[in-house]
Amino acid sequence: MLWAALVSRPKMLLLDEPSMGLAPILVKEIFRIIKECNEAGMTILLVEQNANMALSISDRAYVLETGHVALEGKASDLISNDDVKRAYLGA
Repeated sequence: MLWAALVSRPKMLLLDEPSMGLAPILVKEIFRIIKECNEAGMTILLVEQNANMALSISDRAYVLETGHVALEGKASDLISNDDVKRAYLGA
């Protein structure tokens, strides 16, 4: 799925829940590829419920609640935000 999208060398890649239903080892591989694509200069728009994985590879993040942006900012700031930890990271 992801490889097929990359064949044409797009400038931007939109991904909706790329980890859904995958074994943990495949999730790690998918996120490694996403990070590698971004580091090569590709813009990535990622929609993902695995907040910890998504925030760990993102530059910016938006937290949506009931269709509205509840929080936004640098992913590194959000991953350490107490509200985000409680609500989405299980801390």
